[in-house]
Amino acid sequence: MVRIKMFDVAPYEIDAIKNWSAEHQVEVDYESNPLTMDNIEQVKGYDGLSLSHNGPFNPEIYSKLESYGIKQIAQRSAGFDMYDLEEAKAHNLIITTVPSYSPSSIAEYAVTGALYFVRQLPLIKQRMENHNFVWDAPLISRPVKDLTVAIIGVGRIGSISAQLFSNFGCKVVGYDIENKPKLENIVEFKDSLEEAIAQADIVSLHVPGNKETYHMFNQATFNQLKDGVIFVNCARGMVVETQALLDALNSGKVAGAVIDTYENEAQYFRRDFSNKEVQDETLLELIERNDVLASPHIAFFTHEAVKNLAEGGLNSTMEVLETGDAQTRVN
Repeated sequence: MVRIKMFDVAPYEIDAIKNWSAEHQVEVDYESNPLTMDNIEQVKGYDGLSLSHNGPFNPEIYSKLESYGIKQIAQRSAGFDMYDLEEAKAHNLIITTVPSYSPSSIAEYAVTGALYFVRQLPLIKQRMENHNFVWDAPLISRPVKDLTVAIIGVGRIGSISAQLFSNFGCKVVGYDIENKPKLENIVEFKDSLEEAIAQADIVSLHVPGNKETYHMFNQATFNQLKDGVIFVNCARGMVVETQALLDALNSGKVAGAVIDTYENEAQYFRRDFSNKEVQDETLLELIERNDVLASPHIAFFTHEAVKNLAEGGLNSTMEVLETGDAQTRVN
């Protein structure tokens, strides 16, 4: 019988794992901790490996896995920036991801976050808590249908975000490395990032995290925005230079930011720090600001996504074991 070892398994994944194991007649054992050089011997005797790694990945692991006869790493996420793809390939390891597990969940979160600031909900909540029930100018918002939304990265998630904003009556512009003819009835594609964001009231990011998109939004990019933009990042933390975002918030260039991903999130996100000290002053500032809606990379977090991620990692593992390759291979 084929044996698969899973690391980084959360309690909410277990039912999906057990159901998949029974359906496919494959032995699946799982561990809540991440794979490290300290516990790598647990992989011995297994045929396949699935991880949900979200921090730095020790490069020594690649050669150790190769020595155990492991042929692949099935990452249970769309992101794979934690891996050295060339180093993995040098040790005959195929790295796969789950590129699409619930794009609508992430798109819905992005739209929800944008509306949170469009309709002045942080200020309304603050006023109500202070028993200030006055109607005045700071509470007035524009109708969503009158806004221009820039979707940066019009792929699986970005296209659904564009459709949702379009359903509200928004003008939707988009920027992607390639135009999508099927979406041209709802998205006005621009030739450059600068052109796409120039007149936007809302900017929503849905690009992958890689060398090309690293700090795509930096001081120079933020300076090109209109004053009072609502900024949404449900993509990858590395796409945004955080200090530049904070400067844009302080100057009023950005009126509200929805930050589901953070460039230095690995040490904190998915971990309970309620009784520990958070030493990242930048993260603390993001959390404490009223003009930022910060969340711990959970835009995807629905029952559908959890099931699809668990099953996607296992399916990719089996595909490599059975065929020597996988459609979701990234290296």
